[in-house]
Amino acid sequence: MFQHIAKQSISDTVFDQLTAKILDGELDAGETLPGERSLCELLGVNRGAVREAIKRLQQAGLVDVRHGGKTTVLDYLDHGGLELLPQLMITPEGKMRLEVARSIVSMRQSMAPDIAKACAQKRKAKHLQQMQSLLTQMQQTDDAKELQTLAFAYWRELVAGSGNIAYRLAFNSMQKAYDKIWSLLASVLEPELRDLDNLEKLTQAIAEQDADQAQHFASEYLLNGTNAMNAVLNAYGQAEIK
Repeated sequence: MFQHIAKQSISDTVFDQLTAKILDGELDAGETLPGERSLCELLGVNRGAVREAIKRLQQAGLVDVRHGGKTTVLDYLDHGGLELLPQLMITPEGKMRLEVARSIVSMRQSMAPDIAKACAQKRKAKHLQQMQSLLTQMQQTDDAKELQTLAFAYWRELVAGSGNIAYRLAFNSMQKAYDKIWSLLASVLEPELRDLDNLEKLTQAIAEQDADQAQHFASEYLLNGTNAMNAVLNAYGQAEIK
């Protein structure tokens, strides 16, 4: 049931293995985890590593820990948060979960225009100047990977400019999920990355505090990438069926 862990005292490895088993349904909601001593023996680690991993599982909404009692697996759909997206994105076998990927693409398209609107309404000079600088750098390169790095930096600045902590935390979770397929994103998102006309209009709308226009141009800019990612996911799904 459990895989022996070669290195001792690595709570991250314990956490990752237990998380994968919960998210994959190998450990069902309502099931009781083995006690600390049993987990130490099964995983080949010390009690400190197990305790730290269980604590993180509890914080992630994956288990319920009763003082002096049992540790019970929770339904992550009812108790988990956005921090689970990176683990949900890719299976332990290295395959992409299409329903998760499509959900992230949909959330991105829905959320980002509202973030742009909020950024335009607040329009803080430090964020605007940084976005303008990043846009200029994007206009001066033709390399897709460099465009990708600059574009994510641009959106991180825009999210910060929205002044909304919930948006920032959601962006962080999405970024970690993207990191799982980062090497593929540059080519997939190339139509979006090269749409600097809409990005320039978005930046100008923020500079003019035109919230509605900022929302519109953010949506237009992202649409190229949304369509491209959905096309790739559809092709991936068809390939998995064959």
